[in-house]
Amino acid sequence: MPGNALGRLVAPAPVSPRRTARFRQLLARPELDFLMEAHNGVSARIAEEAGFQAIWAGGLCMSAQYGVRDSNEASWTQVLEMLEFMADATSLPILMDGDTGYGNFNNVRRLVRKLEQRGIAAVCIEDKLYPKTNSFIDGTRQELADVDEFCSRIKAGKDAQRDDDFAIITRVEAFIAGWGLSEALRRAEAYHAAGSDGILIHSALSQPSEVLAFKKEWADRSPVVIVPTKYHATPTDVFREAGFSLAIWANHLLRAAIVAMQETAATIAREQGLQSVEPRIAPLRELFRLQGASELQEAEERYLPRRSDRSRVIVLAASRGAALGELTLHRPKTMVQVRGKPLLAHIVEAYNSAGIKRITVVRGYRAEAVDLPSLTYVDNTEYADTSEIHSLAAALAADPDDSVDLYVCYGDVIFKPYILEVLAEADADLAIVVDADWRESANRGRPADYVRCTLPHSRRAFYERIHLGRCAADLPEPEIHGEWMGFLRVAAPALPRVRAAVAALAGRPGGRAATLPDLLNELSAQGDAVRVIYTTGHWLDVDSLEDVVAAGSFA
Repeated sequence: MPGNALGRLVAPAPVSPRRTARFRQLLARPELDFLMEAHNGVSARIAEEAGFQAIWAGGLCMSAQYGVRDSNEASWTQVLEMLEFMADATSLPILMDGDTGYGNFNNVRRLVRKLEQRGIAAVCIEDKLYPKTNSFIDGTRQELADVDEFCSRIKAGKDAQRDDDFAIITRVEAFIAGWGLSEALRRAEAYHAAGSDGILIHSALSQPSEVLAFKKEWADRSPVVIVPTKYHATPTDVFREAGFSLAIWANHLLRAAIVAMQETAATIAREQGLQSVEPRIAPLRELFRLQGASELQEAEERYLPRRSDRSRVIVLAASRGAALGELTLHRPKTMVQVRGKPLLAHIVEAYNSAGIKRITVVRGYRAEAVDLPSLTYVDNTEYADTSEIHSLAAALAADPDDSVDLYVCYGDVIFKPYILEVLAEADADLAIVVDADWRESANRGRPADYVRCTLPHSRRAFYERIHLGRCAADLPEPEIHGEWMGFLRVAAPALPRVRAAVAALAGRPGGRAATLPDLLNELSAQGDAVRVIYTTGHWLDVDSLEDVVAAGSFA
């Protein structure tokens, strides 16, 4: 049955006798079972999901995926490295095509040890000389190994294995080399006596007469494996009735992929575009699934500290900014150019530098002019006679996700990115940043969001948790502890309470004129502690032509 697709490419399947034992069971069962070829991690996973019980790591396909010939041009260590990825990608037993064993008895025993270390269930070695040549390329001219010498490879491999269930299958090439049935039987008997766990009988004929004749004469002295590549038109029931143990579909995933890649490459080259190709190829999400991307995301949630990409932003930018005169005649204040790019672009870059890319902008005046890429837009069509809470309510309604932290800010404030880091580190459901150097603010002398806090800024305050008392433009100067900079962070658990407070404000008489300071005061009044983080400077509220000039130097 198909295995669990989650995380196999990144979380190795257990290296244990279980896979070797399962292969042994398949080999010994009276029913015919099937192995599907795979040549890398993705194809191994595809084979498992299709329902195969085991995998054939064929030498032809393993060589081909490296772009070299099936003549031991890919070293055994290169093949071993790919096998490790395949074993990580699937829970299925893997039978490796070990060619001739890559040398003599010494090479075979080292190969067996390394395969066991990587959780490979079995290896098949063939009785030809090293370096081998593919059996279907002029096989009759290929020289076979000396029987006694080949038996030494089998014995050495069996002596080297640590897992009793690890299997060594021996591939008899007598039919391929043109020596006939008697030689095939002589070699198979010798290999069986040397410790072989099964015989793979190979034939290049287009009908199965040779393998059927061998199976009849062999009389089940050990399991027999076939590779029906050349005699593919033979009904599978023929092999089943003959009592073969395993049939290997030896190269079909790779051959299918070659056709698909050739057709796709030719189409793209001819059309110089992707329009006709995209509907016929796997979507990226399927590739990510096969790679186990979801498992990595889950692991990041489990092991990594909360990251900034677990946050989203709402930028309130619906107003015109009439005080800027002609600068905002055809565009809102947030799109006024500061050092060659819109004010909004500076804001977005600051959040991006903190790793926050999920940004919603509430537009209003000249909404069509607010068109930066990779942003989500919500329009406040009533911007002319509503204020900030109305815009915030629209943005919250458009995105009901309360699973991530939320930042709320104005679309006319330029700032240094470290301010976001300060907010992110605040251990609180609700947090704001307050400029303690408010007397030097550019807003001095004009309406500003002043705050009274539980403690003023001081050395002592550094060690205390300070909370908002009130935020208002008309606070008496002796009560002012600083100026709110226009940033609010709402931790995910507090989002339902913020939504409720926004709805309550909007539903009251005069609610269409409610502002963000009103929201802060509402939250405080209902018992929510709004954490205050003091800082000094490094931000600018752009409200006038002078501010635009100053913003150029600031940026």
